[in-house]
Amino acid sequence: MLSASPAFQGFSVDDVAKARDFYADVLGLDVEEENGLLRLHLAGGRDTLVYPKGERHQPAAYTILNFPVPDVEAAVDALTARGVRFERYAGTPMATDEKGVFRGGGPLIAWFTDPAGNILSVIQE
Repeated sequence: MLSASPAFQGFSVDDVAKARDFYADVLGLDVEEENGLLRLHLAGGRDTLVYPKGERHQPAAYTILNFPVPDVEAAVDALTARGVRFERYAGTPMATDEKGVFRGGGPLIAWFTDPAGNILSVIQE
């Protein structure tokens, strides 16, 4: 029944203006705002809806967006220069180094959050 429907994903934020500034100005994504909602136009033709929940917003406890990059080290450095703070996970199976990069097996990955506390990552292609 839904196999031909162009499904899309979405997530909530507590402040649409802060989210717009972060996704457009800091991450450099193509962002469209309409009717109080944001649409992130991601590479590969995948759109993601960002909607406000105000005080009811709860940050996602999982990674909502993964950005594959050819060089995680370079991406971490570039995003850090733009004010992004990478998460440091110590004493867990996903422990990261001082830059916030997980090097414990599998592709290199580094997690960061948007202004609403949702988790994103850059991951080595």
